[in-house]
Amino acid sequence: MVIENKLVKKLATTTLIVLASLFSATSMAAQDITVGFVYVSPIGDAGWTYQHDLGRLEMEKNTGVTTKYVENVPEGPDAERVIREMAKRGDKVIFATSFGYMNPMLKVSKQFPDTAFVHATGYKMGKNMGLYNARFYEGRYLTGVIAGEVTKSNVLGYVAAFPIPEVLQGINAFIQGARSVNPKAELRVIWVNSWFDPGKERQASMTLMSQGADVITHHTDSTAVVQAAEERGKYAFGYHSDMSKYGSTAHLTAATHHRGNYYTKVVKAAIAGNWKPENVWGGYKEGMIKLAPLNPSLPAELRNRIASMEKQLTAGTLHPFAGPVVDQDGKIRVVAGETMSDGDLSGMDYYVEGVVSKL
Repeated sequence: MVIENKLVKKLATTTLIVLASLFSATSMAAQDITVGFVYVSPIGDAGWTYQHDLGRLEMEKNTGVTTKYVENVPEGPDAERVIREMAKRGDKVIFATSFGYMNPMLKVSKQFPDTAFVHATGYKMGKNMGLYNARFYEGRYLTGVIAGEVTKSNVLGYVAAFPIPEVLQGINAFIQGARSVNPKAELRVIWVNSWFDPGKERQASMTLMSQGADVITHHTDSTAVVQAAEERGKYAFGYHSDMSKYGSTAHLTAATHHRGNYYTKVVKAAIAGNWKPENVWGGYKEGMIKLAPLNPSLPAELRNRIASMEKQLTAGTLHPFAGPVVDQDGKIRVVAGETMSDGDLSGMDYYVEGVVSKL
């Protein structure tokens, strides 16, 4: 019995030593890995790039890797140069976080087959290049419902960056939500042709409010829209992140994006050597979309209704583009009883009923 106990203790000690060695090797491997991020605008303290950076920091904490980033990188040749430099220095994973980085990243990925390249919001994949995106339109639909309930003028305003499917999904989901509770609501859109230009965003906001909009929102990166609404005594929805500190009265809520879990999953797979490119499109169900805290000035009934709708989105029982969906010209895009497919969503190039601006 004594001999058996000694043998058991020896085996247990040996096992612990082996496990400790394995853990140490894994930790060292993680510490030796660098992960690069390319940002289209300054990080700041709110907005698109800020949310990506929160995800980066969360992933860094979860994995122990070293991360590096370059902010304010224009889409085009500069992006290709930055991505190539990251690959040359040996980054294990590179995340490119803007639509216009797609082609530059695809080009560089072919030259560095051992690097994992991951692009946000695009549609082109490669042997070592994957895609990820969030179902922004789910949060947009809910903010539209709130807008439809609070508007007095029945005119809503939207400051938009570029007319790509991702942005059009948000515009159309917003008015779909508004008209689900207020059929008189109409939406005016101004394009600023930039992801981040506070001056243009502010000017567009002022123009929309001068045209009668008493609720405005945006698909751009700065806080200018919320600030303009606060100045003019109108309502606004932030985007990407909670922007309530820039307009405590105006800011009703915001459709926010959360990518920390996704970044962690990708990097852990790369460390383990089993990462494969995939096309990820996550929403409420995956925890990638949430609403910021609702302004307490909103009626309790409305706040409770929105909370219930969030649960429905998570469960998949609510779809912002459930039929009938009719476009601006009266063409039926989705018949009653059906929902819009991901393929049709990804190719969206039109306005729906209720948008009075022309595309």
